[in-house]
Amino acid sequence: MSYPQYRRYKNGKSYFRIVSPTEFEEIQALGQRWFFQKFTVKILPDRNFIQDMTFAYQEHWEVVSADEFEVIRSLSRDSGAGQQT
Repeated sequence: MSYPQYRRYKNGKSYFRIVSPTEFEEIQALGQRWFFQKFTVKILPDRNFIQDMTFAYQEHWEVVSADEFEVIRSLSRDSGAGQQT
């Protein structure tokens, strides 16, 4: 598997860049604004979340291009210095 991988929820309200098996970035729509967060996962449920986004995404996520992700990223605000889950 090569990284990064790009996904979005089928409802279009969150975009994801999967950086590695233990890191991802999320851009989430809240009202009319987009917020950006980075995650470094430490626990099994979060690792499973990344695995699902990477390998079993068809039910909940759609593949998007890096360009589409970057367009949404340009509209977002950082919601903090980063987060570890």
